[in-house]
Amino acid sequence: MSTSIHELIQWGRRGFSRRRFLHTVSASGLAAGTLGFRDLMSLQAAELRKRHKAVIMLWMNGGPSQLETFDPKPTHENGGETSVISTAIPGVQIAEPWTGIASVLDRCAVIRSFTNKEGNHRRATYQLHTGYVPSGSVKHPSLGSNVAQQIGDENLDIPSVVSIGRADGAGAGFLGVEFDPFFINNPGQRPDNTQMPVAGDRYQRRLNLFDSLQQGFSQRGAEQVVENHNAIYGKAADLIRSPRLSAFELSGEPDSLKKKYGETQFGRGCLLARRLVEEGVSYVEVVSNGWDTHDDNFDRIANLAGQVDPATAALILDLEERGMLDDTLVVWMGEFGRTPRVNGRGGRDHFPRVFNGLMAGGGVRGGQVIGASTADGNDVLDRPVSVPDLFHSICHAIGVDPEFENMSPLGRPMKIVEGGSVVHELFS
Repeated sequence: MSTSIHELIQWGRRGFSRRRFLHTVSASGLAAGTLGFRDLMSLQAAELRKRHKAVIMLWMNGGPSQLETFDPKPTHENGGETSVISTAIPGVQIAEPWTGIASVLDRCAVIRSFTNKEGNHRRATYQLHTGYVPSGSVKHPSLGSNVAQQIGDENLDIPSVVSIGRADGAGAGFLGVEFDPFFINNPGQRPDNTQMPVAGDRYQRRLNLFDSLQQGFSQRGAEQVVENHNAIYGKAADLIRSPRLSAFELSGEPDSLKKKYGETQFGRGCLLARRLVEEGVSYVEVVSNGWDTHDDNFDRIANLAGQVDPATAALILDLEERGMLDDTLVVWMGEFGRTPRVNGRGGRDHFPRVFNGLMAGGGVRGGQVIGASTADGNDVLDRPVSVPDLFHSICHAIGVDPEFENMSPLGRPMKIVEGGSVVHELFS
């Protein structure tokens, strides 16, 4: 069997997994001795970067109620006062405030059977960001950091991982500061402290002086500290001098489009996410806070939906209209769900046993609902989806091998995600 490089590239563009890619060429290039393993891995990584796959994570910080979002129970007492509306998927209803998402649900896959055990905000958020439960012995890298390491553009002069707002998640962990997320608190404005302090040539002389000072410090036993400093300052210097810095501003966007996204923090964040992905950023998280609805659940979620719903719908349509949706995976979720039974304060408490989310783009087949909860919402009825299953599916969508191993500081190889499998219904 003879396989040309051109054929391998074409197969990669048709969405072959990393595992299948390697298996296919093992009988050709590797056997013939024309491709070494490192050459092969570099070839595939370069192809993935050329295709520019990306993830936009819409993170509902605090744990959104599944009954007031995409898995309402209008005929059961646990459904509370939530009304339902029809959607672009015939026969599928979601909670009333989500009219924008209802109109684009044919581009989305709703998962109603996420299930987990972690009901503590900090632990669950860490797990939903890293794929691992917290451990005192190791700080795991976030999924965004792993994605940047695997398919991020090495020549990109703006960060490959951006978080718009903050969740109590994780950074790059043992992958190092090179893959830490870049935080944006005010989407639509140029990041703080990114104005060139002096003329370009003088700025470069300052950097050279700083480097020479650090060399002496490094020679006195501070190699790792200096290496981290150089990575941080190098990224900052690249960002300040980058022509792509204007991507962080929204002034050039039409007012009509800004209105569709909504003149809110979350709306501006979603529009910025699209702009950053256009510029080559691999992973963007947009955070919506306020979902910990232990009291006044129904009014609070209606208010939150007023910000999140139009922005989410606008993002999906904007990506689609620009031809970006096939290569950009949009994920909407939080760290867990809420109790089906309403408490005495009109709220719902933490509930990891059953929760929901949605995915669009990235090869996901829209117009479907995966899994189901029981009539009272207390248990998964059909097709449970675990956190490792979710991570496998995200990796599959963007061409990353979820079983890729990094060496931890403890000297133990650690996969991007341990266990789980792809939710194949998403892609078939």
